[in-house]
Amino acid sequence: MDPEFGVNRTSVTEFILLGLVETEQLQSVVFVVFLFAYLVTVGGNLSILAAILVEPKLHTPMYFFLGNLSVLDVGCITVTVPSMLARLLSHKRTIPYGACLTQLFFFHLLAGMDCFLLTVMAYDRFLAICQPLTYNTRMSQTVQKILVAMSWALGFTNALNHTIALNTLNFCGPNAVNHFYCDLPQLFRLSCSSTQLNELLLFVAAAFMAVTPLVLITVSYAHVAAAVLQIRSVEGRKKAFSTCGSHLTVVCLFYGTGIFNYMRLGSEESSDKDKGVGVFNTVINPMLNPLIYSLRNPDVQGALWRVLVGRQSLT
Repeated sequence: MDPEFGVNRTSVTEFILLGLVETEQLQSVVFVVFLFAYLVTVGGNLSILAAILVEPKLHTPMYFFLGNLSVLDVGCITVTVPSMLARLLSHKRTIPYGACLTQLFFFHLLAGMDCFLLTVMAYDRFLAICQPLTYNTRMSQTVQKILVAMSWALGFTNALNHTIALNTLNFCGPNAVNHFYCDLPQLFRLSCSSTQLNELLLFVAAAFMAVTPLVLITVSYAHVAAAVLQIRSVEGRKKAFSTCGSHLTVVCLFYGTGIFNYMRLGSEESSDKDKGVGVFNTVINPMLNPLIYSLRNPDVQGALWRVLVGRQSLT
């Protein structure tokens, strides 16, 4: 093999996604479970979004960002699960090369957005608890929109860089991806050209997209914890920790699985663990987020109840 410099001579026109299980009986079980999870996730997140839109009490920066997070959760599971369900129904496991790159682009776009949006939400809690007198000014509607737009721009840039870099690799065969969606680590293993630059790009992007936001979130909550501990009222401390606890839980789930997945590049271990992490990233996390944010939040619970039963807001 002697590829010309700068020319992508990929001979692979499609990939074979091996999926989660091999036996037909288990595939039927997987189809039912994932279809149920998809409907629950979409329904739960859209219910949260509807509650935020119709309930005036929830027209605050914290819930504005939560609404955006719900949109991302719906997008994240929609990028991966419906196509997997379609392959299970048709018993066709192939995915065209272009469709694979498209799936990878949108997955990393939404995952990148998640990183920055979770950071923005931590910054919002920092301002609300540590600097309440200037909160309304420093977290105006204009600032909220700018922060969300920046998150979209950074996520788009990250996804585009990875997609373009991957498109420069040569894939000459084999083309079997031991996963249920297209992602970078699994595709790197199939390339017949060097992936060192791609892995370096992924490492640098991980440092910028994961480590930096995680440090900022940690610093924000360190200040929040110090401020909350100074509150004399036990009820006040409990309320402050309650508003932050849901966000911290989501951060731990999101970053814990993400770091495990992308910090093991070059490992020759079986992809079974990667599949488990992929299920957590694309299915379980988006499904749990509405439950986490509504479980201990009476305002969200009340708004959800009014949306579901069709009653008017009590405010």
